Amino acid sequence: MALEDAKSQVDQAFTRQSLRGLSHENAFGGAVSFLRRCYTKDLSGVDLAITGVPFDQAVTHRTGPRFGPRALREASALQPYDPPYGWGYDPLSALSVVDYGDLAFDYAKTAAFPAALTAHIRGILAAGVGTITLGGDHFITLPILRAYAEKFGPLSVLHFDAHSDLWQDDDPDRIDHGTFMYKAVREGLVDVTRSLQIGIRTECVDYLGMPYIDARTVHERGSAWVVAQAKAQVGNNPVYLTFDIDALDPAFAPGTGTPVWGGLASWQAAAILRDLAGINLVGGDVVEVSPPFDPSGVTAVAGAHVAMELIALYGWTRR
Repeated sequence: MALEDAKSQVDQAFTRQSLRGLSHENAFGGAVSFLRRCYTKDLSGVDLAITGVPFDQAVTHRTGPRFGPRALREASALQPYDPPYGWGYDPLSALSVVDYGDLAFDYAKTAAFPAALTAHIRGILAAGVGTITLGGDHFITLPILRAYAEKFGPLSVLHFDAHSDLWQDDDPDRIDHGTFMYKAVREGLVDVTRSLQIGIRTECVDYLGMPYIDARTVHERGSAWVVAQAKAQVGNNPVYLTFDIDALDPAFAPGTGTPVWGGLASWQAAAILRDLAGINLVGGDVVEVSPPFDPSGVTAVAGAHVAMELIALYGWTRR
């Protein structure tokens, strides 16, 4: 029982005896890892690694996503007592999930960052382990996709965002959170015929063939309709799901560098993510949580729940 376990469980990030199972230590104390998972670099017997990328280069308005991984871990302390609601199984018991810690990089050598991140993810994938990444600004998805495409070929991408991030950028040396998808498509990392963007509500001149469902359509057609479109679009292809927290309306996630009104409500995102069960998810990320602009912590809470849903999605076909 949780109340009894809380009397003796503490610092489960370091003291837990198993890579599987729920955790019941007091949410307000103890060493903080994501979902109280064990901190380790040993990937033996691991199914899924949670890793942080505390990087932001120049988000459009408000910097701070470099603190996102830390905030997401802290917010996740509220979650590991029970299986995620509505799934009918406990992914923390069905999967061996660890907190692999953060990417180490030289903040003063920005140009070296993309290759460092690709190598970081490549090493995890080489061990036969999937990744859920806590960001960081949205640029981080590009180096991650490079590693994934090496293993799986061009991927289906489900991209939740207020912005398409498809603005033209043909300079290979630019590191830009707003053009990562343009470069991913141009590099052949993404199969646009099997991908979909959800929640878009800013202009884009050329979507490069990428289909999208804007936020208004989500509101008008409903979550079930969106899920049906997404599942039909990706089919059985390997799917990478990237979730920019500004896919949510600022009322639900004010702590982001690029807030845009008219976005998804948290309940809509929860319903869509839950009902995507059955897709061939091979990895995902949550990005652009900027805690300095949300002292309430509600944005980090939303992001931590998104990450938990990604874990549940990853485990659904691997139970």
